[in-house]
Formats: sequence, C-alpha cells, structure tokens
Amino acid sequence: LAILSEDGGRRVIDFPDEVYEIYGGWNPDPAAKELRFLYESPRRPLTIFAYKFETGERTLLKQREVLGGFSPEDYVTRRLHATGRDGTKIPISLVSRVRQETTGSPQPLLLQGYGAYGYPYHAGFSSAQISLLDRGVAIAIAHVRGGGELGKMWHEAGRMNEKMNTFTDFIDCADHLVEQRLTTRSLLAIEGGSAGGLLVGAALNMRPDLCDTVISQVPFVDVLTTMSDATLPLTVGEYEEWGDPSKAEDYAYMRQYCPYTNLREAAYPAMLVKTSLHDSQVMYWEPAKYVARMRRLRTSHAPLLLHTNMAAGHGGASGRYDRLRETAFDYTFLLHQLAVDIRAPAPVNNNT
Repeated sequence: LAILSEDGGRRVIDFPDEVYEIYGGWNPDPAAKELRFLYESPRRPLTIFAYKFETGERTLLKQREVLGGFSPEDYVTRRLHATGRDGTKIPISLVSRVRQETTGSPQPLLLQGYGAYGYPYHAGFSSAQISLLDRGVAIAIAHVRGGGELGKMWHEAGRMNEKMNTFTDFIDCADHLVEQRLTTRSLLAIEGGSAGGLLVGAALNMRPDLCDTVISQVPFVDVLTTMSDATLPLTVGEYEEWGDPSKAEDYAYMRQYCPYTNLREAAYPAMLVKTSLHDSQVMYWEPAKYVARMRRLRTSHAPLLLHTNMAAGHGGASGRYDRLRETAFDYTFLLHQLAVDIRAPAPVNNNT
C-alpha cells in the first residue's frame, strides 16, 4: 500500500505477510487526516487500521475474533512463482503451519485455482481452513491466467483462444510445488469450483498423474454441450469468455479442453465431485454425466464419489451450520485420502 502526498511524495506501508489483501475502508470525508483500510491474510483475520497522514502512525482499530486459542504466529505465508511453459511467471500463494522440523520435508498440500472471468482468487483468511493447517496440510493458490490478479491482460491471456494457458499454468504450478519438495504427488490434492472445476477437470485429462486427490465443486465440465444451448440463462453472455461453439474455430478450440469430451482411459486419482439440484449456473446433469463416463473409462480403482445436494444452488448450502457440515465433509474426504491423522493438530515450535 502506497500513500501519495500532494507534493508528489510517496510513503509505502509495510505488512507482516508475503500474501495479503487490502481493501479501502469507510472514508467519506475528503479532508480527513487519516485513512481507514481493511487488511487480511491467510493467517490474519480481517483487521481495520487507521493510518495518520501526517505522522505515518498506523493504529489497529478492530480485528475479527477467532476462537479456540488461535494465534497468527503459528502460521506462515509465502509468495512463490512457478515458471510457465512459455516462460510466464505464475504467482502462487502459500500458507502453512509453522512446523517442528526444519528439514524442508514434503507435506500434504491442497492446491486451489479458478482462472476465469478476470476474477482474482481470494487470498484472505478462512477460519475453516485452520483445521487443515493445524493437521499439517499446507494450502496453496495458483493464480493462473484467466483471473484478474495481474490486471486485465492476465484475464485476456486466459480466455477464448488463449484458454489453454489457464490449464497449463495450473499444471506448472503443481509441478513446481513438487519439484521444490514442498509436497509429493501422493500428498497433493487439488480443488476448484464452477470454472475452477473446469480447470481441474481439464488439467486431469492432460495429466492424470498430477495429484492424489481431487475435490471438484459444481464443476463446469460439459463445456461444449452447455455453450451450444442458447436457451440456458448464462450461455449467450459467456460467448465472450469461452467462445461460440456454433463457429467452427471456437468449437475446435473448446473441444481441445472440454473435460467431459476429453475423458479417456487413464488412471484418474481419487475424486469427490459435488453438485446441487437447483444450480442455475452449472446444471446438475453436467457433473452427473461426467462422473458416469469417468466410471466407465478410468483404469484406476481410486474412490470416485458424486455428491448431490438436493436443496442447494450454485453456492452450496446457505445455512451457517449446513455450510460448515459441507466443508467438514470435503475435508474428511481430503484427509482420509491423504492419510492425514485427523485426531490431533500438529504441534508447533514457536522458536522456528
């Protein structure tokens, strides 16, 4: 965050995390002597600060409470970069629990991604993810092209006939984490929802050996069929994101990555595929037919589960406790597949 003065001066505000998000706060008075802004990171809950222009003093006004003896110092954030196959640097946000060992041995890791519509992937705080971190599971975000993390050009480089960059970026990020010995194939899980489900589905067809476990949330996996049906509520408006399959060039390109179309005989990893009956954005039959075809083609015997929420929409369960139950279901599958001990959190060495 940089503060610019009327005389052209520039003052940079430093923060304790390598990965974080900043939002403008409520600042209705243009003559105010201080700026209010919001800050959060994967290890720090939402915090409101006041910054005094004259002195540079920063005051913590309020921080969202996290129960259960939570301490941000028990966790560490890192910003990494994978090198894409075309030389592009792909940012990766990583958070993990401070570990007792200092040998840098691989650990279970959940890699998440989205990469569509120019939306940046949220890299803030999640109280639910603390349960994974406390059990020794690191969490990473691949900020692939197609999202908005690096501006409009980052989106343009991952849409229409550049969409393959999104999938190869994700694969290259996963490979980078393995090559750096942060994890291994057998300890790596990947997750994506909606267009992120398209991402993990396309990546798996390209590299079935990419990981051990997959969680696919309301995945947009039957791209060609859905985008060919102009009566669906979102189809026409999304021609500018994916293309119009009635055009031969667009059809040919979309066919290269459509997850359902490109399923093949391969040893796919363990998968939990989730959908909702009342989803108006990704119809429930997309994941259903995807799983049915994968069951016929796959050569592995890893678990392949289809979970349909009969009372939810695209965002899943809306009730506070129902949503927590859904998250617990996902994490149970993940921890079981990665053979992580769910009984007790990993110990922390605060001197590390």
